[in-house]
Amino acid sequence: MKPKLNDFIDEIKPYVPGKAIDEVKRELGLSRIVKLASNESPYPPFPEALKAIDEAKAEINRYPDSICYELKKAIAEFYKVEWEMVFVGNGSDEIMRLLAQAVLSPGEEAIIPSPSFIFYPIATLIAQGKPVTVPLNEGLKIDLDKILSAVTEKTKLIFLANPNNPTSTIFSGEEFDRFLSSLPKDILVVVDEAYAEFVTNKEYKTGLDFFNAYENLAVLRTFSKIYGLAGLRIGYGIMPSYLVEGLNKIREPFNVNTLAQKAALASIKAQVEVEKMREENARNREYLTGELLKRDCEVAPSQSNFLFVKFKRDGREIFQKLLRKGVVVRSGDIFGKGFENYLRISIGSKEEIEFFLNSLDEVGVV
Repeated sequence: MKPKLNDFIDEIKPYVPGKAIDEVKRELGLSRIVKLASNESPYPPFPEALKAIDEAKAEINRYPDSICYELKKAIAEFYKVEWEMVFVGNGSDEIMRLLAQAVLSPGEEAIIPSPSFIFYPIATLIAQGKPVTVPLNEGLKIDLDKILSAVTEKTKLIFLANPNNPTSTIFSGEEFDRFLSSLPKDILVVVDEAYAEFVTNKEYKTGLDFFNAYENLAVLRTFSKIYGLAGLRIGYGIMPSYLVEGLNKIREPFNVNTLAQKAALASIKAQVEVEKMREENARNREYLTGELLKRDCEVAPSQSNFLFVKFKRDGREIFQKLLRKGVVVRSGDIFGKGFENYLRISIGSKEEIEFFLNSLDEVGVV
């Protein structure tokens, strides 16, 4: 006899990360790997962050600051919000899980666009809630009107990614304003803006533009993407103080490590570097999009650091052939039925993009 796990655990499909570089090297015996699978920055952390890590490494014999005081203060000053409205987590994934646990009771519903970030249904099921999926529209955009139509008396939570992952599309500020004004105010809206810093479209508005008007809105950001700190796992949320108070009661003690706090603090003060990264990503995004269009692929309009690309043939086959050449991308079938011909491709450095394109030409797209 052994202890029985809770039934809801059987419903959870584990998160499957993109293959790690060392893993692919071991499996295939390759010396060079170009990883374009996990939407990571292809560049090292900012010099300011590396310096902060170096200076702080002698402190790691002590527990970190449990309330992330200096970092929360800097985030609050940057966004011009109250300190009490900032929550820092071990990646934004942790904050998603905590929010789901804070607002969902067993059997209550969370509405999730599909396809979108794979962790949303996992966070919902951990809270013993019920994920309710709503398909994207034909333009691969989140359909806010369909989401409104899916609301029931059991709906307590809505996850929205803007830009959306894996499609990289956005909804406009006007669309979002209409949505929020039509939604019952007792439903929490979690807007995941992991890729917001990459957006160049002028119609885009962040959740923070609506923050003061709605008490049912939580806006999540991360240091994993444009800031290049994915390996340190640190994200943050800006939300009404009552939510921060609640999450502080259920989070783990010392949930954000010292090096992550110090690196993030240095990074958010380095906005000149952020602008450089945004411009570099936009140039490479435009170039890679153009090259894929020349190869007769369909590319969803991207506002992030990745592309969602439809091929004329099975993307799973292309994925496997690229892998054997040392290029790791994300196979579209992981995002659900109907996306077998798609690949999600992170925007790497110019050199990585050229390696990918050369490999793709060798594999063939038709």
